[in-house]
Amino acid sequence: MYKDINHLESELDSISKSNSDLALGKLQKILLLLPKEYQSLIEQAFCYKRIPKEYTMSAIFFTMCTASGLTFYMEAFGYKNYSNLYFIVIGSRGDFKSEAIKTATAPLKEMDKDDYAVYKQEILNADNSSGTKIPRKQMLVHDATIEAAQKIHDENPNSIGILIDEIYGMVERMGNSRSRDGLAWRNFFLEGYTNAFIDVGRKTTESFRLNDTCPTLLGGLQNQFTTQLFSNGNLESGFLDRILFTAKLTSNMKMVRGGIPVAVIDDYCQSVKHVLSYKRQSEDTNEKIKQFKIQLTDEAENALFDYLQDLINRQSNAPAIIKEYMAKMQISIHKLCILVFLLKHSKKSSFASSLGRSDVELAVELNEFYLLNFKILLEQKDETNTKEVTVEQIIDYAKKKGASQKTVVELTGLHKGTISKKWHK
Repeated sequence: MYKDINHLESELDSISKSNSDLALGKLQKILLLLPKEYQSLIEQAFCYKRIPKEYTMSAIFFTMCTASGLTFYMEAFGYKNYSNLYFIVIGSRGDFKSEAIKTATAPLKEMDKDDYAVYKQEILNADNSSGTKIPRKQMLVHDATIEAAQKIHDENPNSIGILIDEIYGMVERMGNSRSRDGLAWRNFFLEGYTNAFIDVGRKTTESFRLNDTCPTLLGGLQNQFTTQLFSNGNLESGFLDRILFTAKLTSNMKMVRGGIPVAVIDDYCQSVKHVLSYKRQSEDTNEKIKQFKIQLTDEAENALFDYLQDLINRQSNAPAIIKEYMAKMQISIHKLCILVFLLKHSKKSSFASSLGRSDVELAVELNEFYLLNFKILLEQKDETNTKEVTVEQIIDYAKKKGASQKTVVELTGLHKGTISKKWHK
């Protein structure tokens, strides 16, 4: 039986519409429900920079998750969760994936820049005779090694945002059993998703423990490499089930003079900075309150309970690969509830408010949106399985034709270092 007319319409849509159509419908609904300061940036970036709306939206979510870190948490049904989430944006070369990341993460980069200036000044003023190392405040790590990411997280335990313009190289290393770095990256993300501890053993330097890990991830991936995501243990390990994928759904073919209005950028940046100020306050050694618990109204708790039960019911009838993804959706819904709470209360810093039913309902829309994106990814995988061409095959063909490494880099869109390693094998 159908609970109401909306439930019936949803079931009919799932039969008659494609996953891309359903995802686009979800996106349009979500954008209308987002606070104006976020909705405006998404719309203006689409208008003036031609960035797909869904790309900017996911990049904004990554930014907010990184800004929050371990500062805000929620407890429900015996579980404690934070907002750290992992996002991968999928598209072709020239689809503005990097521009979406650049636009949305601007307030974090600005704070990192200011913190670096302070760090350099502290080094100049320090008495080096004691040999004491001065830690550097840092939120974003761009294309770093796993050793660097672990060390930065050790010095910044509240959160660390991992930015990777082209994530294919990391995914490939994760699937290589001989790559120590790849396996370490995979373990870092697997354990970090539920904020577990990680012991980092070093042979040449001091070992240490990351007690409460809180990484976030935002990476870009080209369409032709989506099938590699499912190979060599990345699916079986559960890594893919933790990812919120974003396929390209919108496009703007019309050029417009001008740029994103300054007022729109300022409103967005100010809202993010309000969350950052709470994070920085909690990191102060003199601050007694290190974390802020988000309270749920009774209506919100009931809505969350009902959705979790619905997920469990649907999971039992889902295909195996979807079933595993839906298991992690039962965690991501908690994280998305925190994210929605932060989005709705960041402008006025009204974080003493409670999480309401409408917040849970928006989080549910987001969770279902990313499930549809995962289904789109599966469709792309099935379509390309029969005609897949590996990077190694491209390199072999290029060598036979006398083409250069630069040509292969331009053709595949991969980093020149990735191509160089494969070229000389």
